[in-house]
This record gives sequence, C-alpha cells and structure tokens, in this order.
Amino acid sequence: MHQYIELQPHKHEIDRYIHTYMDDMKTMVGVLLISSLLVVSGSAAASRKKKEHCHSDDRAALLAIDAGLGHYFSESWTADNDTACCEWASVHCDPFTGRVDGLSVFQLPDLNGTIPDAVARLVHLRTLMLHHLPGLSGPIPPAISKLSNLSLLIVSWTNVSGAIPPSLGKLTQLTVLDLSFNALSGPIPAALGGLPYLAGINLSRNRLTGAIPPLLFSKYAGDDNFLRLSHNNLSGGVPAEFAAVDFWQIDLSRNALTGDAFNLSGVDLPGQLASMDLSHNAIYGGIPAQVANLTNLQQFNVSYNRLCGAVPSGGTMARFDAYSFQHNKCLCGNPLPSCN
Repeated sequence: MHQYIELQPHKHEIDRYIHTYMDDMKTMVGVLLISSLLVVSGSAAASRKKKEHCHSDDRAALLAIDAGLGHYFSESWTADNDTACCEWASVHCDPFTGRVDGLSVFQLPDLNGTIPDAVARLVHLRTLMLHHLPGLSGPIPPAISKLSNLSLLIVSWTNVSGAIPPSLGKLTQLTVLDLSFNALSGPIPAALGGLPYLAGINLSRNRLTGAIPPLLFSKYAGDDNFLRLSHNNLSGGVPAEFAAVDFWQIDLSRNALTGDAFNLSGVDLPGQLASMDLSHNAIYGGIPAQVANLTNLQQFNVSYNRLCGAVPSGGTMARFDAYSFQHNKCLCGNPLPSCN
C-alpha cells in the first residue's frame, strides 16, 4: 500500500474519513490503511513550518467555490487577507508548501447548488470529499479531471445525477473513488480501468446500467482491492478478468447480472477476501469448497440466485446462517435443509 503512504494525507481529514465514510466500510483493511496514513501524517505535522497565509491562487479558488455554492461559507470563508484560508472550515493545506491539498464538506443539509467548476482551480488538491449533502445536485463536472494530484474522490449521499464522466480516467493518482448513494445513471466508464493506483471503487446505490468494465483494476498490482456496485441496474456477467484481482471486498448484489456468464463453481477466490455479497442476481453453479478456508471472511451472501449443490462445511462456514444461502435453485446442507 506504498502508493497511499507516499501521498502524505493530513490527519484531521483522515479522522473525518474514519467517523463518516468508514462507518459504512467497517473493514479490517480500511483500519490498517488509516493507521498507516496517520503515522505518516503525524511525522509530517511534527516537522512542519507554520504558513501564515495560503497561496493567493488557492484563496481565489476557494472564494469562487463559495460563490458557486451561493456564498454558503461566507461567514467562515472571507477575503480578509488577515485570515489564513488554511484555517478555514473544511480546508486543509500541505504543512510544507502551504498549498490547499484537501477540501472536505459533509453533513450540511442546508447547502444547495451544484459542484462548482472552480474546484478544478485547486491544482494541488489530493482529497475531495463531498459527503451527505442532500441539497447538492447537478452533474459531476468534467473539470474535476484536471486535478492531477487527486488521490481520494468522494461524492456520496447527495442528489448529484447524470453520467460518470469518462474524463475521470485522467486522474492518474486516484486510489479510491466513491460515488455511492447518488442518482448517477449510464455506464461505468471503461476509462477507469487505466488508472494505475486505483484500488477501491464504490458506486453502489445509483442507477447505473450496462456491463461491468472488464479491465477495472487491471493496472493496479496491490492486494487491497474493493469493489461495491450494489443496488444498480448493471447487466451482463462478472468479467473473467476479475479472477486475477486480489479483492478483499466485493459487493455486486441487487443488480441484473446474468447467470450465463458467471458460474460460481469455477471462481478462485483470493485468500484475503473479507466480504463478498453476490445476492439478488442470476448466478448459477455451486459454492466453491474453498470458501470454508477463507479465514478473513466475515460477510458472505449468495442468496437469491440459481445456485445448486451442497453448502461447504467446516472452517469459516459456521459464521453464516441460512440468510446467506436462501432462495437459490437447489442449495442444500447446513444451515439449509439436508441434501437428499
């Protein structure tokens, strides 16, 4: 996970990430990632120089963002040159350069408007989090693709709509993309498959359609991938290329994935897998016996599919009750009724 550590994210934004976004994740790998980041952030804070004022270009960009949001932050974001914009609410600056590298706006039910194009003027931005803002609407501006240093992009729990811009495939430093709980529609851009550091994608709870791009994560060589696409209208099969991806979490539940292209019997699951939800699709085959040997597996749900055969026994299988296997074609064995 060295790609994350090199980016040196800041501590207070990571704290917010833990208390808001990570409440939904609750995963071991996420905790390990955050711990690693805090070590780096703490060492950076210990040796930083105090910056009295942030860069004039960043100040102008922030004021333009505020104007685009109807001057929502006018009381705390001010053009007064005696107030360092690095101290403004929701803003973070790099401790060495003084440039704005983080903007995290969340849980503001009274904020209304669209994502301003002016966000793209914060050219040193590494973290952009717009979370739990029900009054935020309109499209994701393609201008965000100009943020060449962006590592963490979260636009979640809003009313943002329209397509996912294919131009996000230009964000070559991106490690985590979370566009969950919005009103996005259209396909998942194939261009996301070309990002070299993209380890995690969460697009759940939208209105996405079409097939899952087969080359997602194909450029990333790490072992900490997660993919969450639940509650969309995706169709087609699970890409065969995913067999080479080291997932620790995958959730494809409540889509329209077809059984013709996904036989679970032939899937080789990664040893570090912690969570897998394939429920409410049309997947066929049987459950691989290997599942019982996945010691990190904490969640497993294949209910409401077309699976058959015996549920594996022993190992980790005692963790899962009938809810994880119900409503399949002909699965049997504990915790389901016995096989004939």
